[in-house]
Amino acid sequence: MAHNQLPRQAGIRPSPRAVLHRLGTGAGRGARITHTEHLPPRLGSHADWPSPIRPEVIDAIRAAGIERPWAHQARTAAHALRGESVVVATGTASGKSLAYLAPVLSTLLDGSEEPSGRGTTALYLSPTKALAADQRRALADLTTPLGTGVRAAVYDGDTPVEEREWVRQYANYVLTNPDMLHRGILPGHPRWSSFLRALRYVVIDECHTYRGVFGSHVAQVLRRLRRVCARYGSSPVFLLASATSADPAVAAARLTGVPVTAITEDSSPRGEVVFALWEPPLTELHGEQGAPVRRTATAESADLLTDLAVQGVRTVTFVRSRRGAELIALIAQERLAEVDRSLPDRVAAYRGGYLPEERRALERALHSGDLLGLAATTALELGMDIAGLDAVVLAGYPGTRASLWQQAGRAGRTGQGALAILVARDDPLDTYLVHHPDALFRQPVESTVLDPDNPYVLAPHLCAAAAELPLTEADLGLFGPATEELLPQLEQRKLLRRRATAWHWTRRERAADLTDIRGEGGSPVQVVEAGTGRLLGTVDASAAHTTVHEGAVHLHQGRSYLVRQLDLEDSVALVEEASPPYSTTARDTTAISILETTTEIPWGDARLCFGSVEVTNQVVSFLRRKLITGEVLGETKLDLPPRTLRTRAVWWTVTEDQLEEARVHPQALGGALHAAEHASIGILPLFATCDRWDIGGVSIPLHPDTLLPTVFVYDGHPGGAGFAERAFHTAARWLTATREAIAACECEAGCPSCIQSPKCGNGNDPLDKRAAIRLLTTLLAKAPDQPPTEG
Repeated sequence: MAHNQLPRQAGIRPSPRAVLHRLGTGAGRGARITHTEHLPPRLGSHADWPSPIRPEVIDAIRAAGIERPWAHQARTAAHALRGESVVVATGTASGKSLAYLAPVLSTLLDGSEEPSGRGTTALYLSPTKALAADQRRALADLTTPLGTGVRAAVYDGDTPVEEREWVRQYANYVLTNPDMLHRGILPGHPRWSSFLRALRYVVIDECHTYRGVFGSHVAQVLRRLRRVCARYGSSPVFLLASATSADPAVAAARLTGVPVTAITEDSSPRGEVVFALWEPPLTELHGEQGAPVRRTATAESADLLTDLAVQGVRTVTFVRSRRGAELIALIAQERLAEVDRSLPDRVAAYRGGYLPEERRALERALHSGDLLGLAATTALELGMDIAGLDAVVLAGYPGTRASLWQQAGRAGRTGQGALAILVARDDPLDTYLVHHPDALFRQPVESTVLDPDNPYVLAPHLCAAAAELPLTEADLGLFGPATEELLPQLEQRKLLRRRATAWHWTRRERAADLTDIRGEGGSPVQVVEAGTGRLLGTVDASAAHTTVHEGAVHLHQGRSYLVRQLDLEDSVALVEEASPPYSTTARDTTAISILETTTEIPWGDARLCFGSVEVTNQVVSFLRRKLITGEVLGETKLDLPPRTLRTRAVWWTVTEDQLEEARVHPQALGGALHAAEHASIGILPLFATCDRWDIGGVSIPLHPDTLLPTVFVYDGHPGGAGFAERAFHTAARWLTATREAIAACECEAGCPSCIQSPKCGNGNDPLDKRAAIRLLTTLLAKAPDQPPTEG
């Protein structure tokens, strides 16, 4: 590959259009760009800080180089000062942190002058420890001129025991995460009584990350926090910061349980953004059932990072896995060495698991220009301080439009023009997006999906709440409508006991340990290094069969391990370090039965349904795939027990008359349903904030419960996660996009870009691409114009 050097004078950045033009030159490369979107520059608009903001805070902000706030920052601060919960949902680098920090710092200073007590307090929650530590560092610069009026401290699992007492007694701005709030602060609330009594603000940063089951858990943790605060006489105001999302006020209200005002008009300036959609070419390789295989997004992104580094363009490449980040950096370094021996040292990998000082050194090197290229996992996505980049390459769609814009926003953060490139992976969703740019550039970002009423989520939090303070009838409304039904069940299981007018926790063990808010329940499987006995980490019980089965390649902090043994009885996976030239993907088979149909809508003779199901799933084998090419090297059978899951599903049925109309003959029916099921699972993340691994599907030519050909798509989490419900409410748009994705694919009979699934336990057989298109066309012909109303 030719690497074109673009002359670059000190301080002069090449225009994004010129950079893209050079990337597109060369044999066949222009054809890989399926669409280019030009987002014009935007001017910023300023405002004044609301008058209650103290002059010392305004002076400290000016000393940090910010003369006046953007209009959205001032509006957010005004709501906060009036005691109104508010969510600011604007673009990356729009100054969301300052929008909540100005009122918080000003109020803390006011409180510090009160003659008695510890004064006003504030709590900051972030989804990751790294982000809380970053915020603490940024705070230090801003609060140094404010003296002892602001006493900020991080309180998480890494905080030394001797520091914890000081934080509880004296800190007035505590930075932590939902896990620590759930396991540490709320169960020990008497020791936090003076802090909680004075709690004025709760800041929830990056709140769009609280989705699905994790988001539902956090919603219940926040309800527990509000309940304990009420016990001490406080009612904190919630200040939330979010990437742009649909209905941020609705999502924030579901998360916190209180009404929230949304600030969505971004008044910060932005340079021109050139956004290219890039589809890797087909290779000579053939996959399952002889399907054509595309070049991997990993290999293609490594080439782009190489070319951009040669052009002197400062670039971050985002990739989902740590292994992928290491690989892209390694390939780019090898290729750069062929061009100039000084260049390989100017590209690196950045991921979670590095020590804070290592991450800081990488950030500084990128700021200064010593580093030209970084291959990064999403550890970098959440608010990390990386500015002034020229380009961002996304190795595969990151799963949501919110994440896409969050990552693309890393380039051009200081107002200059920027280039963003989305490189499609070989799967239905990525392929659909690079050929349907309107789905990215003309659609609002997704709604954040969470379901706090999921009984599997709610039950352990009711126990935890009862352990904190006995539950009373007055609390039922706080925890939602499902509470009343659950309490007798918890009594039956001897977890709670009713005495007089309240329910009490009856056990010796800690109620907060009943659930891991980032997990699925069940004992997590411990991943242990066989030679040393060292504990590397844990894997959710529900994910163990697919991720740490015997023979699986397991990634931990950039290192790869081979699983030698999975002991399900003791919940231990024994691994040893290895670097095989392949990755592994588990395959499973699934049976499903309907427990209850909650809602049913006629689509002509067809029926669209939503309800409760029981899924029996068994991992049967795993595939080994070459790392760079994705080529299948072989399949190995596994002997694992089946598992049962009660969850929520959306399903649709068709009649014999509709099959005749669609010209789907009996011998093609299984392949048509199977293909439609695979493609619809691949496309659903466009409509619900989920990953294709969060959901599963089953298609059956004659299902025993419906007595008709039926396709199911279900949540892969106990009790559901809200994804299947979202699919039900957007079914016409979702299945239309599914049909378009299959029809637009250039393959003849089906491939990984349209109807093949990497986790299909039936070896992607049977599949019938043409019959699936005809079947979906007939199904959608009678779909109602109005989507079913959301409950």
